[in-house]
Amino acid sequence: MNVNIQFKKGVLELCVLVLINRQDRYGYELAQAVSKHIEVAEGALYPLLRRLVNDGYCTTYLQESTEGPPRKYYRLSDTGLEYMTALTTEWNEFVRNVANLIEEGTPNE
Repeated sequence: MNVNIQFKKGVLELCVLVLINRQDRYGYELAQAVSKHIEVAEGALYPLLRRLVNDGYCTTYLQESTEGPPRKYYRLSDTGLEYMTALTTEWNEFVRNVANLIEEGTPNE
């Protein structure tokens, strides 16, 4: 099933925050982790990561890699943790409300 691209855009930020909260990650690793659950272009991830850093939700650091140049890792800031927690609460409520609406179905005529 091809999920509407707007759905993906809307939830990508939350997915990235949750994954970074589990452990610090670099960009390609994040793309791979997200892609296990939803199809996403790697190129869509980097502008989002830049924005998360600019907004103070994530910090970055470089770490040497045995497979090439140093990698830029992303870490959730305290503000980012608060933001992720709030987004998660909003998301769960939204999903619950949409599920309820769908379960109600259409009225009998």
